[in-house]
Amino acid sequence: MRLLSRALRLLMPAFAVFVALLMGGTLVPRHADFRPTPDGVPIFVVSNGMHTDVVLPLREPRTGQDWLQRLGQPALTARFGQYEYVAFGWGNERFYLESYGGKFPKAGTVLRALLPGPTLMHVDFYRHAPRAGARVVPLRISVAQYQRLTGYVEQSFAPDSVGRWTLRNEAGYSPEDFFFYARGRYHALRTCNDWTNQALGRSGIRAALKAPLAASVLYQARRGAEKKTVR
Repeated sequence: MRLLSRALRLLMPAFAVFVALLMGGTLVPRHADFRPTPDGVPIFVVSNGMHTDVVLPLREPRTGQDWLQRLGQPALTARFGQYEYVAFGWGNERFYLESYGGKFPKAGTVLRALLPGPTLMHVDFYRHAPRAGARVVPLRISVAQYQRLTGYVEQSFAPDSVGRWTLRNEAGYSPEDFFFYARGRYHALRTCNDWTNQALGRSGIRAALKAPLAASVLYQARRGAEKKTVR
């Protein structure tokens, strides 16, 4: 016990420094010069307090992007053809699946999520655009930025042997959301919010250097949204 106690005392300062550096990444922006595009593609960064998603137009005529066609699920096309937006999120498979019914995952699941584990894409259909608010940041981005963003989202899905995206479950938390198999491993340094943050940053949109929490993602996205638009 003495050895364990001593080891913990030695590790705590290092852990505190690690957390400080991680959280400090929230305040350091990538693409600080980002400006919204007035007639650009409307997107939204949305949070439920813990997770973040990017909400995109279901169809975008300037790029020809049609998410229902890309998902390749005839049943979803029939059901959601009149909807206007679709949200994408990425996260730990067990954490997602144990959250059904509004439940919080077991402690063991939370701890295991610190280590590399399998992931899912969460796809949620919106009948209309979400309203701006404390947990919803609207942005207007250029066509080129949107194309990079859609490319990032597409690359996050895990295709089957013939290149199709595969449903993990026939239903999600509601009748309007679903889970697909995803690429990548979830762990303490690669979280659901880090995925959203990377989606923005790699597309040329203002994002945090590191975003372990939903608030980190929203903070930098909102700072970007508040900048004067590009003319």
